[in-house]
Amino acid sequence: MTEYKYKRVLLKLSGEALSAGTGYSIDPAIVQSIAGQVYELSQDGVEVAIVVGGGNIFRGLAASARGMDRSTADYIGMLATVMNSLALQDALEKQGVHTRVQSAINMQAVAEPYIKRRAVRHLEKGRVVIFAAGTGNPYFSTDTAATLRALEIGAEAILKATKVDGVYDADPMVDPNAKKFLRLTYIDALNKGLKVMDSTAVSLAMENELPIIVFDLNAIQSIKRVVMGEPIGTIMEGGRGN
Repeated sequence: MTEYKYKRVLLKLSGEALSAGTGYSIDPAIVQSIAGQVYELSQDGVEVAIVVGGGNIFRGLAASARGMDRSTADYIGMLATVMNSLALQDALEKQGVHTRVQSAINMQAVAEPYIKRRAVRHLEKGRVVIFAAGTGNPYFSTDTAATLRALEIGAEAILKATKVDGVYDADPMVDPNAKKFLRLTYIDALNKGLKVMDSTAVSLAMENELPIIVFDLNAIQSIKRVVMGEPIGTIMEGGRGN
């Protein structure tokens, strides 16, 4: 049987990750690929929770910058995360994975309300839990929601799936000399202004010593490999950085 480093994890997906760079959409092939990897982990007894953003449908900060009330924009963004969560649930259940969507905003027709004890019980029973609608409050990102939920359910690590293979000191898509960090401390990430997660999320993880692993979602079997403990991507935790 496959040996895994982590027993319970929270997978953080951006909304853009579901669109495969095609713009404002949900790419069925990408969603199915994610579902396939989560299925394997679930079959092997790994407990998986997921938080997904809504940027492929609506970005609250961008709308606010164009004049929309910030709270209103953020609530619309939360609803976008619910749409993505339901798409993920559909793909997972087509793979045979028992799944629950829990929403921080009450909408009983499509999702359970978020209740920590119920979420933990679902995980213990082998169900994948998708946390939708962020924290349910404006001014908080889905990065912060992911860190908060990971701490509440006792996850051993946050797996942050991105379009690049880790954290760099500059944009590797623009700067060919950008340096990749294999390991990074929370303080270094904050002091260097690295765009790993927003500062609230990083500070919360630091205070509770919760590792964050940043990796390339598009690499072959990347989610499974990270849970196995393979040194792909960048791990952010305490101790000395590079």
